[in-house]
Parts: sequence; structure tokens; C-alpha cells
Amino acid sequence: MNKKGFIFDLDGVIVDTAKYHFLAWKKLANDIGIDFTETQNEELKGVSRVKSLEKILSWGNKELTQDEFMKLMAKKNNDYLHHISQMDENEILPDVPQKINYLKEKKQPVALGSASKNARVILQKVNLIQYFNAIVDGNDVVKAKPDPEVFLNAAKAIEIPPERCVVFEDSVAGIQAAKKAAMMAIGIGDKEVLFEADFVFKSFEDITTEFIEQIIEN
Repeated sequence: MNKKGFIFDLDGVIVDTAKYHFLAWKKLANDIGIDFTETQNEELKGVSRVKSLEKILSWGNKELTQDEFMKLMAKKNNDYLHHISQMDENEILPDVPQKINYLKEKKQPVALGSASKNARVILQKVNLIQYFNAIVDGNDVVKAKPDPEVFLNAAKAIEIPPERCVVFEDSVAGIQAAKKAAMMAIGIGDKEVLFEADFVFKSFEDITTEFIEQIIEN
């Protein structure tokens, strides 16, 4: 039987927690007198918390002491954690459980490869954690995407060679990381943004089981 490894990013692929990051960053920026737009928020997708705060400060021409910087990072995280503590199964993006179920029926190993340090909490909240054979998140890696570390660790955890792995991603950095790891990259989102991916679908609703079947077999 053909075995491939299927690796899912979390934010924007399984659940849409981007809106909670946006709300938390917006509150933080506004509190220190900086405007913050959804367009700017796009630039923070897949970027670490430290780098994100550095960007916001540069947009507002603000400088902080190390101590103030650390306090703001903690505050942002607490706001974000408050939002995700309210999450439930309704937050799962359309058709994701059906596709994961299909992969499980086909006995294909499924892993999570996410930059989020809160990935396990979120998967528990939306009741999907039991579907994953392995979870590699922000607590398990040193280098952020586009470095392939998170996906290479996930492939290792499910014992599938990288070139037999398929990654579902919604960010440019994530697609680049998958390609650097020699994996097939499937973009979830906008074709014009994710043009480096091997295939791009607007959402999981557009991915047919026939398409997944072909990937497994080829």
C-alpha cells in the first residue's frame, strides 16, 4: 500500500485564528498609539511574535526598552489566549475534518506542522487532536518558516521521507518551507499569493477525494 505523509499547518488551514491574532495585535498597537490595519496584519502571518512586534514598532516609529518589549509580548499573548480559550468545533474551517477522516480511512499518517506555540491547546478546543499521528509546533522548533525545520521534524515524527510528504499551507513562508524540504506544497487560499505552491485551492471544499487519491497513488 502506498504511504504518503500529510502535514497540515494550523492557522488559516485547519482553523482561522488569524482574526484573533489581528484583534490582539490591534489592541496592543492602539494602546501604544500606533494605527494597525488588516493589510499590515497580512504581513505578520507566519512571522514570530518578536519579529511581529518589531515590525509594529517600526511602523509607528516607536522604541521601547527590553523590559517594555517583553511586557507587551506577554500582554499580546494573554489577549490571544483569552480569545482562543473560547474556541470550539464551530471554528474548524469547512471540510477539514472530512478530508482528515478520509486520509485516516486510507491509513495515511497525518501530522501537524505549525509555528503556533498554542497548537495543542487549539486542537483540543476544536476536538481534533486525536486525529494527528504527530504534532510539531512552535515549542519544538528553533527556526521559523520559511526554514523547513518544522516540516522536516513532522516527517521524521511520522517516519515518512520528506519527498513523500504533502504539506497544506496558507502562507507564502509556509509554501517556501515545504518546497525547501522537498515536499509537495498545496496552498489553501489565493492563487496569486501562493503561486509557488504545486497546487492551490480556495478551501478544502474544493479538494476532491479523487485528487487526494491520486496524490496517494502517484
